[in-house]
Amino acid sequence: MTTLPQTKIKILSEVWMRYRDEEGFAEFVEYNDIGLPLAYFIDSEIVEPSPRADLYLSETFDMLLASLELEDKGFEDLNDMLNSSESYGGSL
Repeated sequence: MTTLPQTKIKILSEVWMRYRDEEGFAEFVEYNDIGLPLAYFIDSEIVEPSPRADLYLSETFDMLLASLELEDKGFEDLNDMLNSSESYGGSL
């Protein structure tokens, strides 16, 4: 089972809102300067999802998984991801 698309959007939106100004996330946020705010805009219903947006969101979510050294096991939310990561120590 993998993380549902809407859940991925919520997770990425939360990363954007909670961690965009955190030093430990700076490199990840800087690299994903389109995918993270896009997830927030879609989650907030400011913009509609599209096939092109899905490409950015998938890449950003995959990079989050890689940064946390995780396989997609069908996460419920960001806390589930962070709690599952042995490598997460406050930064990505």
